[in-house]
Amino acid sequence: MVATHVSRTVSLAIRGPLERADLPGLYSRVCDLLTANAGAVVLCDVIGIPCDAVAVEALARLQLGAHRNGCEVRLRHAPADLRQVVAFMGLEDVLPE
Repeated sequence: MVATHVSRTVSLAIRGPLERADLPGLYSRVCDLLTANAGAVVLCDVIGIPCDAVAVEALARLQLGAHRNGCEVRLRHAPADLRQVVAFMGLEDVLPE
């Protein structure tokens, strides 16, 4: 018998602009989703998110929550400037190939 690993996919969208005060609630809601779907691939649509420090912090928190729950994050529709900053911050593994 051969065991196969089937990963689930969960989609979510983050819309901006984000305020720093939004981050704890966003992180809590995302972590609840990740806990309920441990091991899933999370497709995060970030279309329209401005490239600023708050957006980068939100994505870093998302990556941290995903890592803690054994999930993998992939960003969708990330603007070029946000993709560059994400890569610069060492989070390029969340960007699709």
